[in-house]
Amino acid sequence: MERSEKFLLINSYEDARILKALSSEIRINILNLLTTETLNVNQIAERLKLPQSTVATNIAILEKAGLIETEIVNGKKGNQKLCRTRYEEIMVQFITEKKPEEDNTIEVEMPIGLYTNFHVTPPCGLCSSESIIGYLDVPDSFLLPERAKAALLWFETGWVEYQFPNNSLYRKEPLQSLEVSMELSSEIPGTNKQWPSDITVWINNEEIGTWECPGDFGDKRGKYTPEWWKLEGSQYGLLKNWSITESGAYIDGVKVSDITLSDLDISKHHSIRVKVGVKEEASHPGGVNIFGRGFGNYDQGVVLRLYFKNSRG
Repeated sequence: MERSEKFLLINSYEDARILKALSSEIRINILNLLTTETLNVNQIAERLKLPQSTVATNIAILEKAGLIETEIVNGKKGNQKLCRTRYEEIMVQFITEKKPEEDNTIEVEMPIGLYTNFHVTPPCGLCSSESIIGYLDVPDSFLLPERAKAALLWFETGWVEYQFPNNSLYRKEPLQSLEVSMELSSEIPGTNKQWPSDITVWINNEEIGTWECPGDFGDKRGKYTPEWWKLEGSQYGLLKNWSITESGAYIDGVKVSDITLSDLDISKHHSIRVKVGVKEEASHPGGVNIFGRGFGNYDQGVVLRLYFKNSRG
């Protein structure tokens, strides 16, 4: 049984069974043992000084959760079950449950193919949930009208820009914060969990902040990724949120710059332009995948939310 280094991303809402399997000191100790070697049930019981029945029960839980793999082989005294871990790294992604939209919030979702401008470098491409759009690694394919159906797009360096209506112009309440949400990963031919990329977001040409994406994820098929898409390709990303208030700019609640709403001059524009990309001079120019509806783990495009101060202050 060959050991291969793999990475597992756990969604805190959708993978409760895996989290439950990890909520035992005995099972954690078993996983720790199996990170360096393949062992049978008797060997694990001996190392941990536990009854064989206890180890067997916990091995079954780990196997059912998909955290280990087992194999029945011939031993000196009959068959034995060999166990090994499937993953050497496990990351838990805590997702804030989406709150019902309130009167003080306006949300607009833009399909990822409805960008209004772009500049990309290969490797690059687009696909719908049914097929590839145009030609791979040909930037001019980003001009095709079929791009409106895009569910996944990717490029190495450059950017795509989306133009949203500025609905704040039609509200009496002052704008309190602005948020951009999208599912992203790095981009490399194939996939590589350890392929960092510096992904930047601009709003109205103001640089909001850069997120260092850890990699291009392909350990398992994305929840919405279609079956025709090969497993060797990017499967899903991480849902990231850039937000701007009068106190600064944030990525997932962590302050990344002193850019404020006042710097964006929102009231002076009839649209809000959101640009996402990777700079050529980035420390980690590892490309970007943008996932839309029909691909990845989050069935959404690029989402812009405007939050207003309520009438009660």
